[in-house]
Amino acid sequence: MSLIPCNSLLPVPSGSLQISELPPAVLAVGSDSIQFSLVIPTYNEATNIQGIVSILSQLLDQFIPGTYELIVVDDDSPDRTWEVAQSLMPEYSQLRVMRRQHERGLSSAVIRGWQVARGQVLGVIDGDLQHPPQVLLQLLSAIAGGADLAVASRHVQGGGVSSWSFMRRFLSRGAQLLGLILLPGVLERVSDPMSGYFIVRRSCIANVILNPVGYKILIEVLGRGKVRQIAEVGYVFQERQEGESKVTWKQYIEYLQHLIRLRLSQGKMSLFRQRLGFPSTRFIRFGLVGLSGVFVDMALLYLLSDPSTLGLPLTRSKIIAAEFAIINNFLLNDRWTFADIANEQKHWYQRCKRFLKFNIICLGGLILNVLILNLIFNFVFANRYIANLIAIAIVTVWNFWINLKLNWRVTQVK
Repeated sequence: MSLIPCNSLLPVPSGSLQISELPPAVLAVGSDSIQFSLVIPTYNEATNIQGIVSILSQLLDQFIPGTYELIVVDDDSPDRTWEVAQSLMPEYSQLRVMRRQHERGLSSAVIRGWQVARGQVLGVIDGDLQHPPQVLLQLLSAIAGGADLAVASRHVQGGGVSSWSFMRRFLSRGAQLLGLILLPGVLERVSDPMSGYFIVRRSCIANVILNPVGYKILIEVLGRGKVRQIAEVGYVFQERQEGESKVTWKQYIEYLQHLIRLRLSQGKMSLFRQRLGFPSTRFIRFGLVGLSGVFVDMALLYLLSDPSTLGLPLTRSKIIAAEFAIINNFLLNDRWTFADIANEQKHWYQRCKRFLKFNIICLGGLILNVLILNLIFNFVFANRYIANLIAIAIVTVWNFWINLKLNWRVTQVK
């Protein structure tokens, strides 16, 4: 059995992005004891790589000494991140480094790293210290407890973002909402499908040809893998201390392409299974709550817009009436339709957050409602109440579906 020189680079796998069920052939003494392989994809992270390797090594040496490996996969960074990482190998015996010169992209870098990994449990963490390394121990404990996939989430208890701008939060949530619409059966399984910090059992993604686009590798694992039990651990996404952010509009376009590709690959049978799983009981409750909102809406619309009362303009009256109906519907939905979820998040700021999101979601429905109301009233028949009733029925479906997927989330995690 030959030894790998301590300063050698890993060969870059070629061909399809498929992970074998068994780890690669054992090439180094003691490598058969490796149980956990953590990939660190990098590009221009020369200022961060020593810090992340040092912290991870200290943590894992105490938690699972001698049974892990760190695999840095660098996309031929102009700042020579791969060279800095390679210089650390004599000091950190569990460190391995790969330099990719003919491929680019975070997702494919992660998979190439997993292809050479020797562990039965595979993971990924950013190389810029925005993912707190200490959370890794909780993820490993979740896998040891029986989970197939353990995800670090910003959207569960203990999670969040440090100081994101409103626009960044808006884009992140918008991307998640888009994913929930296009791939509800996949992305609804976790609270933070945009996370790039997770670990998974090799058996769950073995012998599956992965085909990611962009940088959201977790979506690919959920969409194509054989993942049953999922666990989540909260973490706070940290601000970058060194280097520059890699997020550009190109990543958002690639994300959309990835969603469409996975949607097409799901096939008709997957869509049929999703329809069978439609939460009809919740929808009935949501509909009944909406019906109570109809009375609130109709009564206020009459008081505000009817010529015999205040006689205000139709659109203005509709907006005021709808907002009061939204308040009514939120309170009833939070206490009845989604009570099981709301009871797990009882703190006042959590309820305020849900109310704010409910208003934003309903705002989209309100715009749709006003458009439909005016179209029917002006071009079909001039009965404002029947036109309003039809508009409300259409928007009810919109509001239920989006709230179910984004506000009162029902996931399969523990």
